[in-house]
Amino acid sequence: MGYRIGIDVGGTFTDLVYTGPDGEIRVVKTPSTPENQATGVLLGLEKIAALEGTVIGDLLGKTDLIIHGTTVATNTMLEFDGARTGLITTRGFRDDIEIRRGYKERIFNPRHPPPVPIARRRHRLTVSERVDREGTVLEPLDESEVVRLVRTLREAGVESIGVCLFFGFLNPTHEKKIAEIVKREHPAAFLSLSHEVLPQIREFERVSTTLVNAYTAPKLKRYLGHLQSELVRLGFESQFLVMLSSGGTMNADYAGKYAVYSLLSGPAGGVVACAQLIGDLCREPDIITVDMGGTSYDVSLIRGGKPSVSTGCWFNRYRVAVPMLDVHTIGAGGGSIAWVDPGGALQVGPQSAGAYPGPACYGRGGREPTVTDANLLLGFLDPENFLGGEMKLDREAAKRAVKERVAQVLGIDTIRAANGIFRMVNNNMSNGIRVVSVQRGHDPRDFVLVAFGGNGAIHAGVQAREIGIRKVIVPRLATAFSALGMLHSNIVIAKMRTYIARSDQVDLEAVNGLLASMREEVGRDFKGERVDHPAGIVHRYAVDMHYKGETHEITVSLGSDDGIVAAKHMEQALEDFHGVHEALHTFCNREDPAFLMNLRLEAIVRIDKPAVRRLSNVGGDPSVALRRRRKVYFEEDGGFRETPVYDGPRLGCGNVMHGPCVIEEPATTVVVYPGQIARLTELDCYEIRT
Repeated sequence: MGYRIGIDVGGTFTDLVYTGPDGEIRVVKTPSTPENQATGVLLGLEKIAALEGTVIGDLLGKTDLIIHGTTVATNTMLEFDGARTGLITTRGFRDDIEIRRGYKERIFNPRHPPPVPIARRRHRLTVSERVDREGTVLEPLDESEVVRLVRTLREAGVESIGVCLFFGFLNPTHEKKIAEIVKREHPAAFLSLSHEVLPQIREFERVSTTLVNAYTAPKLKRYLGHLQSELVRLGFESQFLVMLSSGGTMNADYAGKYAVYSLLSGPAGGVVACAQLIGDLCREPDIITVDMGGTSYDVSLIRGGKPSVSTGCWFNRYRVAVPMLDVHTIGAGGGSIAWVDPGGALQVGPQSAGAYPGPACYGRGGREPTVTDANLLLGFLDPENFLGGEMKLDREAAKRAVKERVAQVLGIDTIRAANGIFRMVNNNMSNGIRVVSVQRGHDPRDFVLVAFGGNGAIHAGVQAREIGIRKVIVPRLATAFSALGMLHSNIVIAKMRTYIARSDQVDLEAVNGLLASMREEVGRDFKGERVDHPAGIVHRYAVDMHYKGETHEITVSLGSDDGIVAAKHMEQALEDFHGVHEALHTFCNREDPAFLMNLRLEAIVRIDKPAVRRLSNVGGDPSVALRRRRKVYFEEDGGFRETPVYDGPRLGCGNVMHGPCVIEEPATTVVVYPGQIARLTELDCYEIRT
């Protein structure tokens, strides 16, 4: 077996996890390069080659698989620097994207500004056509009008065109005809067709998702094309996959065409790793996952071993209705900037120092105080052993930044200011945990907290104590856990079709016909793709249901016998819907019929996974791994305290470390707070009892 490489591009660092012929899992980190993410990726691959005693060309020639998680689409929506986008829609629906079904984020603030437009009104044009709710053409498409509209968009410099016609998801004939005209009149334009991106009822969700795809796809497509060209030039000839927001992967052509499916490309890998490596192997089915990197803090919830998946996400104030792992993100990372607002209150984030110049302590010219600077001043980080000694931290620069920008403004000493930054970011992150748990009806005390990312294990012990979580798990590979999760993912394509019917009036022939059409579409998507796993393509069905009067659906599994759905399968799905509805909303109406809204198909091709490393229990005294003692600030102890610092790689399975102590792994630091106990388990994870 050759090399397999998982790549996760973060806001500050690019993480690479790889396995070689010996099966060992290794990690490489390199600073991210926001101006061109491919540069950081290639630098990381060169570091892997050097570690393996070869050159990048030989490494790539022996590589069987690369799976890439990228933030290109994410950053495009966060920074609003996507393609100049236009829209062609049915006459009368030009302003759906702004009307938003009447939804307002702040209902009591009429002055709340609208979201940044990703398609300006002058670039949203309408055409004469109409299809009814049965898919029958009532008014034919005026093709001459379409030609005029496309030429207008071309002359306006529009680079990407979304097409979203009313009831186009039931009969896409007119959307396909518009696509033909666009390709003829404006061949350089990117096309985003609603019946391909999101073929479902509800025009606002459909037009919003279609426009987000049109806005982000050109940039992602160019990036993936450039990266693939560079890899091929260097000798790579094997499979290249991109992580999707649903937790699956797909080829770069698919990801580039449907960029909206990759908005959470990076965080999805960490959730997959938690579900498979922590949930399945550690037998912890109920998990709150927290990923704290340099820029953001991503929180997700896994219940019963299954990650939460949502089709009702909002991304930077735009509705994205494709299946996405339910990840709540806040601007709280190691690079989050601390600042004092005009009212004299300390704030942390969401602005980040990023990779360049980065925190002040990086010594790259940064002058803003960040969470990493505060952690360094409080003694949690060793300035001589950051990233395993690859990088030295400048304590004086950190002290100067915190003093000038926070301490002097607030009239307090520097250490108190650093502790204030530490407390503030912890509070922000604890509130993020409450969003995915308490606000959704779950008691966080019933869950295990799994902390990963380069900074997660420094803060997790405080959050667990504040919220009442009794166990924290920190993987030894925490710093690159999302990249590791990519190597544990599968190739997945999700399809859906709208089918509206009462549960007691379902036409099974129509249902099976729609499922068959989705299977055919999957076959076309997989054409040319390597589907060589013995299990082949596995199809999983699901159905969206709601009660009469409800505007939000619940998705439940739909069984089948050899791909054919029978009455018994529909009855079981209805019973499952009642049960899930009761669990979520405390009631159900079993005596009333439910309404079907959408049918879903998930096509899965399994990828061989890396072997899981298990440690032999050696027990013994962890003092053999004691590196030194240094002063670390613990507020509950009243200040600095001489604290043992352990060399993580020298600790053995079964070693128990009593808090307070610090465990330094090559690319992450684990802080065990006073009164807590940490143990290294056979699955290569630190288990911290709070």
